[in-house]
Amino acid sequence: MNITEHRYRTIVVGSGAAGYASAIRLAESGIETVLVTENVNAGTSRNTGSDKQTYYKLSLASGDADSVLQMAEDLFSCGAVDGDLALCEAALSVRGFFYLLELGVPFPSTAYGEYMGYKTDHDRGRRATSAGPYTSKMMTQCLEQRALELGIPVFAPLQVIRLLVRQGQICGILCLDRNDPQNPDARILLCESLILATGGPAGIYRDSVYPASQLGGSGMALEAGVHGKNLTEWQFGMASLHPRWNVSGSYMQVLPRFVSTDKDGENPREFLAEFFSDIPDMLSRIFLKGYQWPFDIRKADGSSLIDLLVYRERVMRRRRVFLDFTRNPLDQPIPLDQLIPEAQEYLRNAGALQGTPIDRLRTMNEPAVRFYLDHGVDLSREMLEIAVCAQHCNGGLAADANWETNIRGVFAVGEVCGSHGVTRPGGSALNAGQVGAIRATDCIRRRVRETGSWDIPEEVLSEIRDEGIAFLLQARDAHGERKAAELFTRFAGEMSDAAGLLRNPASMHELLERVSVLLADYSGSVARPEGAELSVFYRLRDMLITQRAVLTAMCDYAEKGGSRGSALYTCSDGKLAADALPEQMRYRLDGGELNGKIQETVGTVCLWRDVRPIPECDYFFENQWKEYRRREGIE
Repeated sequence: MNITEHRYRTIVVGSGAAGYASAIRLAESGIETVLVTENVNAGTSRNTGSDKQTYYKLSLASGDADSVLQMAEDLFSCGAVDGDLALCEAALSVRGFFYLLELGVPFPSTAYGEYMGYKTDHDRGRRATSAGPYTSKMMTQCLEQRALELGIPVFAPLQVIRLLVRQGQICGILCLDRNDPQNPDARILLCESLILATGGPAGIYRDSVYPASQLGGSGMALEAGVHGKNLTEWQFGMASLHPRWNVSGSYMQVLPRFVSTDKDGENPREFLAEFFSDIPDMLSRIFLKGYQWPFDIRKADGSSLIDLLVYRERVMRRRRVFLDFTRNPLDQPIPLDQLIPEAQEYLRNAGALQGTPIDRLRTMNEPAVRFYLDHGVDLSREMLEIAVCAQHCNGGLAADANWETNIRGVFAVGEVCGSHGVTRPGGSALNAGQVGAIRATDCIRRRVRETGSWDIPEEVLSEIRDEGIAFLLQARDAHGERKAAELFTRFAGEMSDAAGLLRNPASMHELLERVSVLLADYSGSVARPEGAELSVFYRLRDMLITQRAVLTAMCDYAEKGGSRGSALYTCSDGKLAADALPEQMRYRLDGGELNGKIQETVGTVCLWRDVRPIPECDYFFENQWKEYRRREGIE
């Protein structure tokens, strides 16, 4: 294997909305920047969406009273959120939004230029907006076009497999060059600053609504010493498996049938009706899943009971679960007047009173039907297989108000950054990625101005070259019996079963032990990779390191708190969401005592600290003007 070496002042890893935004802002500041990615067309922001994908920002329409502080308080109130990050996301939301608008993202406005919004979950205003089902894709495409105009070099397909760190400072990254997949080479890319925009660690779960191309790269950062933050906090919700897509919004509001079958697709039954004796109540809860799509333990006796029943059917009973839009539940007319008033009003206002769910869906949201047609699924003729899937990691890597981690020069932007808490307003992730890009690049720009030239001492170069060679030799020395791809599938499945929506402490401890044992003798456990298998060899290792950190955090949390957010931690002395659910779903609610705390994971140890409060600023203009000139080096 050939190893080449290159130097760049700043490197951005990731080609999604957060990665391109970071690279663009650096280039516009005159800082040498390159973008590294495995595949320009991969990732979550380019390949995901929903029936109306949301972008969250400060209210900008007449009559919508709002303020930066109010938005910051709403973000902060989601639990286990650092106040300085919340303030930044609120304050810079408008700057990020208008930049995207100027680049061509078609966010709608009134005829007078007001950018009106709607109310999303965990939101007290009307801050949400949308450019349609593919909002994040359009964001990425517009940002990519700007990067092309600026001539930003894009290196692909490069797979980053290790961060090269010395004395708490980033020095570079080690990459596999996969231009020839059967005979990959290696590159050491030296840098002073590194922006990780690798997205959430989607690959650790089997049941996932992330696009298949999104696997994450958090393990290499965690191994290098970056602290994990709130790694227990995820979002789970119902999604189709082929294609991977959230079945939120109108997919639920049209009241489809829920059907399960055996593994061969035989023996169908409407399993929700086995649980609910009150059919209008069942239909009302299905309707509410459109608004309340993520599983929420506080709604375990409400709309989230639907998620638990789907989970029970698929994971505990080992049956396949489908949505059927061709027939009404129980083949009966919808008893509209017996539904909750919210459902009655919505269906009447939408004119969606037709006989079957597919008819109602065509009336309410024809693009939602076309989406599946474009992906080879005709909802008017076939059922749609679903599961309760991992959708978003609210936690991630720990960072300060500049989105810089505890390793100097390493910044985490986008979903890889743990800026969210137990819950979050819908669409806030897209805003957080744009704000993080602003904060990180502003910090790098000021640092470059202050430090001037940049170099790495020769003795450090020698050390990191030796480290890179030694790391690559792990694959050559591997002599286990099981292929990496086989282990990847196995451990992702075990993670979904033990530590997904439902988390059993004993099962998590057992899985953590198996993961740790495999990592302790990785080369002795995994078969020597040949050709293109080398990529999976290092990807599995990254996934297992992430799983170890996440399981460590979950086991630690299980000892201290009850169920919260989008997870049900089982216990022997709690309550059930409903009497007919199995004992394995007994849980105890978190009392909220830990919402004022942040859990940070350092290796295999968890530390707890108080959240950083929302900063109190001196808003006297002359004082801030003077401070601004000092910070920006303006005479």
